[in-house]
Amino acid sequence: MPDLHVSRHSLFSPRRPATIAAAAIMLLALTACGKGEAPKAAGGGGHPAPEVGVVVATPTNVGLVTELPGRLESTRVAEVRARAAGILMQRVFQEGSDVKAGQVLYRIDPAPYAAAAASAEASLARAEANAVQARALAERYKPLVAANAVSKQEYQNAVAAAKTAEADIAVGRAALQTAKINLGYATVTAPISGRIGRSLVTEGALVGQGDATALAVIQQIDPLYVNFTQSATEVLRLRRALQEGQFKRAGGEAASVRIALEDGTEYAHPGRLLFSDLTVDQTTGQVTLRAEVPNPKGDLLPGLYVRVRIEQAQATNAITVPQQAVTRTQQGDTLTVVGADGKLSKRTVKISAAQNNQWVVLDGLKAGEQVMVDGFQKLQMMPPGTPVKAVPWTGPQGATAPAPAASAAAAPAAAAK
Repeated sequence: MPDLHVSRHSLFSPRRPATIAAAAIMLLALTACGKGEAPKAAGGGGHPAPEVGVVVATPTNVGLVTELPGRLESTRVAEVRARAAGILMQRVFQEGSDVKAGQVLYRIDPAPYAAAAASAEASLARAEANAVQARALAERYKPLVAANAVSKQEYQNAVAAAKTAEADIAVGRAALQTAKINLGYATVTAPISGRIGRSLVTEGALVGQGDATALAVIQQIDPLYVNFTQSATEVLRLRRALQEGQFKRAGGEAASVRIALEDGTEYAHPGRLLFSDLTVDQTTGQVTLRAEVPNPKGDLLPGLYVRVRIEQAQATNAITVPQQAVTRTQQGDTLTVVGADGKLSKRTVKISAAQNNQWVVLDGLKAGEQVMVDGFQKLQMMPPGTPVKAVPWTGPQGATAPAPAASAAAAPAAAAK
């Protein structure tokens, strides 16, 4: 930039007209530049409409799933006990293996029972021999009494002796059968098919002396029972909602049951609801329910804690929205709807509980409306009534989140209006 410092003498000097003209042109240029920048700064102070993530309300039939805590239980449990007293001589099975009904598990010393069976068999043979002699005597006396060769008393005694001998045979047969049963008890077999646990006794132990000693436990684990409880209040609300037609029953009487393990993974095989107890627990106010779950590979174990997801009903024309879109207070549940003009409006809705981060909206929201899910923090610094720009909301994985037909957990709680 040229030096603009010009002395008073030089400006009014008749010999410097070119210098004066150049200085005047430079000042005009600087003034014009200053005036041109001001309007540009003033025009750049506006803010664009903030973007908010929305989902479009889409009605659909939603299966209402109740998630409840439960415990797995064997369908059949048998305690293997020693019914014969004696020394345990041999354990035949492998601990933790699957056994079949009738399979030999233990052998108890059979010698005393074999001797008792032999003695009973000999007693039976003696009774049969006595019976042959008594019958023969009665047959001989029969014609003689008709000829008055023997007295009637002697004949009656002979007939009674024959009948007594027949009774002795029956007693001997029963004693022999009892002895054989006791001898059979010396060989302990599996009462049911299933998986046997650890052996509770070892070889050389005296078992069955006085009490029937427990030897092992067999559990049938395919299928398994899952026992769980549900609030009696929720059961009544669900039944009322079904009667009023707000919900329809899912899957007929045998509702579908899914099992979620402790790590959150869902078991591959679905189960079926067997029954609901008729009695309410007086201490907890809960009703016991039982379902049956197949366990072909033995992945599930008795006593395991699980989460039971049971679809007891379906809501028709229900809308699902992400949980973060709904504000829950004691005054009610609200969400924000974005209009076509970008204006926001609060909406009071009726919802059930949720599953998979989705609320099931039963009332208060119309099909096609845009529900605000994300961007609330952007509006905190904006004046009220600021219009927004609606963009499709993306979920945690970055994919555009639709309005899926998600299930609702604890659906009976939402059945009451």
